[in-house]
Amino acid sequence: MNSSNSQAQADKLSKIEIFAFVGPAGTGKSHRATHVARQNGIGVIIDDGLVISRGRILAGRSAKSEVNRLRAIKRAIFEYEDHRNEVVRYLTKNPPERLMILATSEGMISKIIKRLGLNEPTKFINISEVSSPEEIEAALRERREKKQHVVPVAKAQVQQNFAGKLVSQIRGFFRGRDKDESRNTIVKPLFSFNGKVTIEHDALVEMTKKILELDGHVKKIRELDIEIYDDKINLNIEIDLTLGNKNALSIARALQKKILKGLSYFTGMEIRQVNIRVNEIFL
Repeated sequence: MNSSNSQAQADKLSKIEIFAFVGPAGTGKSHRATHVARQNGIGVIIDDGLVISRGRILAGRSAKSEVNRLRAIKRAIFEYEDHRNEVVRYLTKNPPERLMILATSEGMISKIIKRLGLNEPTKFINISEVSSPEEIEAALRERREKKQHVVPVAKAQVQQNFAGKLVSQIRGFFRGRDKDESRNTIVKPLFSFNGKVTIEHDALVEMTKKILELDGHVKKIRELDIEIYDDKINLNIEIDLTLGNKNALSIARALQKKILKGLSYFTGMEIRQVNIRVNEIFL
């Protein structure tokens, strides 16, 4: 994108007034989102990687469609370039007057607006301002006991766009029934656990070894060094190869792709470099 297009895009995004709706995971933000948005004259919301309006998905991909928690977090804060670009393109072509972003913290809001090139929020709304302690506890109990997540999207769109098990239409656990509840749906994502997620260095080594050992051309793994920098990985690998009917360069390139795809998929971490050095070749 040239500088003039970038400036035009920034100008359009700068006209969008941003609201932030914040609260810990599982406290009912997605359930309350359409109600809060309507009260504040907001037509479009961003929730878990999706751009949504009146129960319809306009752009993006849901973090709840991911296969593990790490990838879901990265999806929700728009770390994936193709996902981020899709949402920015939509907002540039169809800029709403007001946009509300749902997040678990102000820090998460900062990451999202920075990646999407949006303004700082003009207003922060906390879940405790719109729900009673009893209602929040009821929402948390649903999450803890049933591992269920609410998405502010109609059932038909959930079936088209989400992985995981569709449970049901929303059942109100807040006082009264909001007419926008009909646009909320309960899903069970493929990932379903609580707590901090960590992946040990030794686990990454074993994953990489397994990928290498499954390739018939790898005769011996001589060195495997993994460097981790803020959820980003560099790998330095030294191996012996049996060529068969391929040359060493094509085998090494294929191994790079397998390792990059495999580790990215199973860990959700960004693989920055896969450096493969061939020590010895067997015909």
